[in-house]
Amino acid sequence: MTIIRPRALVTGASAGIGRVYAEHLARTGHDLVLVARRADRLQALADEFGQAHRVEVEILPADLGTREGVEAVASRLAADPAVDMLINNAGYAARGRVAELDFEALEAMLQVNVLALSRLSSAAMAQMIAAGRGTIINIASGTAFMQMPGNAGYGASKNYVLAFTRHMQLEAEGTGVRVQLLVPGVIATDFHAVAGNDLANFPPERVMSAEDLVVASLRALEMDETICIPSLPEIRDWDAYVEAEARVAAGVSRDRVAPRYHNGG
Repeated sequence: MTIIRPRALVTGASAGIGRVYAEHLARTGHDLVLVARRADRLQALADEFGQAHRVEVEILPADLGTREGVEAVASRLAADPAVDMLINNAGYAARGRVAELDFEALEAMLQVNVLALSRLSSAAMAQMIAAGRGTIINIASGTAFMQMPGNAGYGASKNYVLAFTRHMQLEAEGTGVRVQLLVPGVIATDFHAVAGNDLANFPPERVMSAEDLVVASLRALEMDETICIPSLPEIRDWDAYVEAEARVAAGVSRDRVAPRYHNGG
């Protein structure tokens, strides 16, 4: 008898959060499609996970900083209805003050963090809605809620992920597709070194392991939490944020300006 296992496609799978997702999913019986730039690293993981967990592991070397790389992965998602989970993990930070921005670096980052994520979300969403099932996890950042000098580009890219994913969640209602928004804080990976920072600059109590982050995300799926902020003690704080947002939204489009803008108050 043929065993049909769930299949997950993980971007940025060669290290850090993506690698941990891939390992956990393999351990729980998912076949994998691993996406990253370096074929040698992907092949090493494919050999490791395939032997340890007796799952099928396909590698798809692709640079999501290029149109060709994004389209290769989008085509893979569109062509295979067996792919019932997408982990949109690939992303990085290019930082700098607005007056001093390196626009080539900014453009390259937005290609991965914004455009690639959007294209792959679209390809996966279309295939999964047609199948009536599937799961998409998009990874934002706690910096979406913060304003810090030098972080305008990266923070804005993660604000985009937050907004884009929340719209996806509305459109997924009633389709059988689950869409999770994951909001990490500081995670102990090489992400920070690549961005020119050092984990030692953060207080230890602010740094979470990638293992704990992924476990929280997968547990949130089981709990039907569409917004996963792993270190947030009370989900009601997120609910309060959404309620405040709704109050602002209710007042942004009216037929007259607010009284405070009239002469004399």
